Amino acid sequence: MNEIIREIEAAQLKAEVPAFETGDTVRVYGKIKEGNRERVQVFEGVVLKKQGGSNRATFTVRKSSNGVGVEKTWPLHSPNVEKVEVVRKGKVRRAKLNYLRDRVGKRAKVKEVVK
Repeated sequence: MNEIIREIEAAQLKAEVPAFETGDTVRVYGKIKEGNRERVQVFEGVVLKKQGGSNRATFTVRKSSNGVGVEKTWPLHSPNVEKVEVVRKGKVRRAKLNYLRDRVGKRAKVKEVVK
């Protein structure tokens, strides 16, 4: 039984997974269905966390829209996620940035990695 589940999950994995980490600012191109039409909508924000493994892996992106914090959790291997583009790399020291939820303005920023 276990092998059957593994085969099904392996078939659902994407060929190339985007390389990004927690703290990075990313642009997620997500497909949205409106009636019988399908379009791509961009969601840009900071990656708060990555969790799970295999085809169940998800990542959460947070942005501020009109002064209100908005978070979206995306499945990493979903066909509805067209691509994930890294805008800038962030310098963080922890895996989950839940503390950003309480911060507003400049304090909610993540430092950029200088090369």
